[in-house]
Amino acid sequence: MRIIHLLVIAALVFAAAYVYRIKMDSTARTERVLRLRAEIREQRDAIAVLRAEWARLDAPLRLQGLAERHLALKPLNATQYDSLKNLPERPPSFVRPGDPDPIGAMIEAIDSVAATGSMPGPEDPR
Repeated sequence: MRIIHLLVIAALVFAAAYVYRIKMDSTARTERVLRLRAEIREQRDAIAVLRAEWARLDAPLRLQGLAERHLALKPLNATQYDSLKNLPERPPSFVRPGDPDPIGAMIEAIDSVAATGSMPGPEDPR
């Protein structure tokens, strides 16, 4: 009988220790969740402050005042444009007149693939 009593007492002590460990783990996890929620709230508040600051910095009236104060911009006059004869020469053309357009040929090849879904083979009369 004594051995059974000792085994039951040992089982109760073991069960109490196990329940206590579960309670401590759940308490630690609850504290961690609360810390994470507080951190998330702080981050959201920081984001809200940054958005408000961005809206203040990006205000059109503020930007216009800064541009007028720091940039020496003047209205554009029609006399500021140069005549066409002062433009640089046109770059040389690498395609001879009468040759087929290489870019147009590529586009037509892509269009034919998109329309049929397959490339024409060498035996295809297209």
